[in-house]
Amino acid sequence: MSQTPQLLLVSDLRAQVAALRPELDAAISRVLTRGWFVLGEECAEFELEFANHLGARYAVGVANGTDAIHLALRALDVGQGDRVLTAPNSAVPTACGIVQSGAVPCFADVDLEYGLLDPSSVERELDSPDGSSIRAIVAVHLYGRTAPMGPLLELAKARGIPVIEDAAQAHGASRNGQNAGTIGDLACWSFYPSKNLGALGDGGAVSGMRPELEARLRHLRNYGQEDRYHHVELGFNSRLDEIQAAVLRVKLAHLDAWNARRRAIAGQYREAFADLPLLTAREDTDAPSVEHLFVVRVANRDRLRAELEARGIGTQVHYPIPIHLQPAYRYLGIGAGRFPSAELRAGQIVSLPLYPEMRRRDVERVIDAVRDSLQGEPHPEEVSV
Repeated sequence: MSQTPQLLLVSDLRAQVAALRPELDAAISRVLTRGWFVLGEECAEFELEFANHLGARYAVGVANGTDAIHLALRALDVGQGDRVLTAPNSAVPTACGIVQSGAVPCFADVDLEYGLLDPSSVERELDSPDGSSIRAIVAVHLYGRTAPMGPLLELAKARGIPVIEDAAQAHGASRNGQNAGTIGDLACWSFYPSKNLGALGDGGAVSGMRPELEARLRHLRNYGQEDRYHHVELGFNSRLDEIQAAVLRVKLAHLDAWNARRRAIAGQYREAFADLPLLTAREDTDAPSVEHLFVVRVANRDRLRAELEARGIGTQVHYPIPIHLQPAYRYLGIGAGRFPSAELRAGQIVSLPLYPEMRRRDVERVIDAVRDSLQGEPHPEEVSV
């Protein structure tokens, strides 16, 4: 009697932790021995090392990626009642960060192939009757690829509004030779464990090139405090703790090699799937992806997921419901059909296993299962708008 093979996860951190265990144990032990757990030496060193890796002037560690967006908006004086434009197909935390700042999220559509903000749709929203109340743009770098920052920055500059990079899925990505995290007015990072650079819990950072914003961010993350018990503005409690910073220092040294492995696996997938009724985002030499997720579009997602699960291969959907159609955001009054590309993608996308520690046989197992499962299926373009 044949056994069901062990489930192959979309992202499996166990192998990474096992490979790094001696380094991680030493880093955590260093923090325990020092006995300083918040805003100490590890956080300061990680901020410097991460900023250097990005080519940014600074990085400010915060509690998580959602707080990073919130504090970035606050630092740019965007808040109560302001509207902030972003992508509707992002993870909901993007909108949560906007709401935390007191602002109201609004959206523009994305391109069908990459799922990134479409500058022509952004321009229409900015030029709409409500466009004058848009006080910032949060450009989401999705699945490992940077948004089209050049056109977005032009649109924003003409209107005197800042652009924030949501770089939570773009550790190590670039566009036109500029690293994510150095292009917009500020950039927001998540170190959630499954990210390309992930902690062993929550963590985040804000990076930037504008020196006048660094002091504000450091005040805002720590109760508005400038010196001990001297509070210069209203602030918050959002700090990257020492243990997570120590872990991230270990992992940062491996990030480039991990990203190279992700790209290699994605390249194998693209080549193997080229003749299937399936759409993948093409490689873009101007904006090379760090392949945080490998997302494909298919006509019958539920059937593919069921077939793969029966063969022990896990999948996920990032993300099945656009933000403007989520129950929590009904108050925005945006109905279905407003952003057709984002909505179409939400019904077709599925994420396949991809992480640096995948073995060759695991990659081949995914390829064989996808090829078998899509035999005779319609092409997703046949049901496109």
